[in-house]
Formats: sequence, structure tokens, C-alpha cells
Amino acid sequence: MHVLVEGSGGSSGWPQPGCRCASCLRCRSDGNTRLRSTIVVDGVVRLGGEGVVPLGGEGAVRAIAGDGGWRVRTIAGGWDVTSARGERLFYPAGPGAVADPPEGTAPYDVAFLDMLADPAQLGRLRARGLIRADTVTAVAFADHRVTSAAELGQRSRFWRVSVPGDGDAITTDRSAQEKGDAGTRRAPWRVLVMGGARSGKSERAELRLAGEPDVTYVATGRRPGEAGDPDWTARVAAHRARRPRWWRTVETTDLAGVLGSARGAVLIDGIGTWLAAVLDECDAWDGAAGSGEKAAKRAGELVAVWRQTEAYVVAVSDETGMGVVPATAAGRLFRDRLGRLNQALAAESEETELVIAGRVMPLGTW
Repeated sequence: MHVLVEGSGGSSGWPQPGCRCASCLRCRSDGNTRLRSTIVVDGVVRLGGEGVVPLGGEGAVRAIAGDGGWRVRTIAGGWDVTSARGERLFYPAGPGAVADPPEGTAPYDVAFLDMLADPAQLGRLRARGLIRADTVTAVAFADHRVTSAAELGQRSRFWRVSVPGDGDAITTDRSAQEKGDAGTRRAPWRVLVMGGARSGKSERAELRLAGEPDVTYVATGRRPGEAGDPDWTARVAAHRARRPRWWRTVETTDLAGVLGSARGAVLIDGIGTWLAAVLDECDAWDGAAGSGEKAAKRAGELVAVWRQTEAYVVAVSDETGMGVVPATAAGRLFRDRLGRLNQALAAESEETELVIAGRVMPLGTW
């Protein structure tokens, strides 16, 4: 299958005419422009802003109707295309469309997705086996819903998808695709995402794993003294609402046990609440005899398993060292121990990020 990408931007392109948002102004400044998303498949059919447009005259029309082996059908979220050679393609109906093929749909050879509308659709399609390791997966309708082309490129790398530009050609060359996939991400891959309160760190961690078909979300427990707190309950509910429905949720403080047996992707949210729960379990807040050693042992066990895990792990942690010195002994205890634990985990991570006001600062890739 040969796919010509005539346009790769949003409904009005990118930058959008007349729009003065930071994303569009940045694209204009960089000279990085995209036309409205449209593709031509094998020179037979055009998909995009005008719907399905047959090419090549009356014969092509009959082919699309089914006489020549071609089939184009409308499904939830877009178009399902089968070529005369049996190769299959999905293309979204427009910006905001989310792919939801019916049961019994065969896997795709090429899939375009509006990843800015719902990145988790990729993980869902992979979980269903509709997008496989050899599927050529690409972003459609790239526009100012993301801050910049650079940010979209970064997201595409951890989603393992391509971001074609106007005029690019995509083919179903299996050997080239398999070679490309092999170098996208090696396993294990450990990522530590840090930030302050309401910085966007949890959203960033969830975004990184949106394309994974097998995700275990580890909720590490309630902070001491917050049982029955309506604000805490609202925070938990917001986290649950954001997570894809097919993710497994495990509520535990046994992070060493989870990481020791995990083989898919794991999201830990978060290290700070885990440490608070461990300090509580070890009676360390009041400095009970031997409590410090017990808590240190638990932290050491976590770091040791983190070093050897076979899973793809993204962990969220609080950055507590940028504010004033805590006024209480318990606050200083938590800050100091979490700071040391963050350092130990970051030293054993391939990637570490700091999130401030929703903006991401890479802290080094090993």
C-alpha cells in the first residue's frame, strides 16, 4: 500500500489562519506549516476534508463500490479501507474523531489516528490486536492542541508512532517498519516524572503510557490523616476519570512485589504517597525505636527492584526541595527521605523529567 500525505494539519491546517495562540505563532516563526489532513491511497481514493473521493474515473468508483476488490466503509470514528490486495487502512473522519472499529475487524496495515483527541485510543487498539508491531501508525490532524511541533515529536517517540509532513509517502514496507520499531524503545525503560503539587506530573505520566496495550496503574495509598477528606476524595476521583478503562488498578504499598513480577507497563502514582504510607507503617513519624532503619530498608528494597525490573515503568514523585524548610519534624523527615529516594531512583532511570506548570523539563537521558 502506498499512501501520499497531501496534508497533515488540523481542520484549518497548522498554524490556523488568524489564530494568535502560542502554538500557531511558534509554527509561523519556525516556518513549520501543515495543510488540512488529506491522504491519497494507492492513487485510487482520497480521504480527508471532502470525505471519500474516488480517483481515476468511473473504474475507480466501481472499485470502491466493491466491483474491483476495493472497499471503503464508514465505521465509528472514521473510514475502514481494504485495498484490492487485501491491505487495510484506517483514517479518522476529522479532528476529534476517535477510532472505535466494531468487533471482528481485521488488523490494520496502516492506521492514522488523531492522537491529540485521545491518545489512549492507540493503547486500546493495540490491546485489541488491531494495531500490531508491524502496523504503520501515524498522526493525523496535527494542530494547535499541542504546544509545538517539537512537543508532538517527543510524544510520538514514546507512543511509537510517526508524524508525517505534507508531501510525505507512507508504504507498508515490513522490513523497514520492523527495523524502526526495534529501536524506538528498549526494555526495561524506567522514567521518573517529578513535580510540585498541581504541576501536571500525573497527567504527563499518563500521557507517556497512553499508547501501551498492557498497563498496571499502582495507587500507592492514602496519606496519613486524610481519610474522609473530601478534597482528597475529589483528587482520587479525578485521577480515576482520566485513566483508560482497560488499565488495571492495584492499590498497594508493596511496590517491590509489583515491579518484581510485572512484565508490561506500570504507572506508579506516586512515590511520595508510598513513602508517607511506609513511614506510617514503620511508626517513623514519632521516631519510634528502629523505625528509621525499617523505613530505609523498604526504600532500599524498592530501589533494588527498580534497578532489575523487566517492566516499562513510569513513576510519579513529588519534588519537595524547592520550598522553605518545613516547620515540623515530620515535614523535615518526609522531605529529606523523599529527596534521597528521588535521587536514588533518578540515578537508575533512563529518563527523568521535571514538570512545572504543565511544561516538561528533561533532566537527562542515559
